[in-house]
Amino acid sequence: MKRLLAFLRALEERNISYRLEHNRDDFIMVLVAVPGERWEIEFPASGDVEIEIFKSSSGVLTDENLLDQLLADNA
Repeated sequence: MKRLLAFLRALEERNISYRLEHNRDDFIMVLVAVPGERWEIEFPASGDVEIEIFKSSSGVLTDENLLDQLLADNA
């Protein structure tokens, strides 16, 4: 719990917004979106930390037709 709270304080000190989720038993997930990246950091009751970083590889796309494609690909 100390590690989670210290991480949240560090995000707040840097004015980085985040969202907390509870999707798995005994885990708290911190979701962070910064330009070009999305972080999923999970803090389990065991005290370990699991981190996934997703980086943008294609830049910004402006083709609104992609909205339908995104939905179809994930239906």
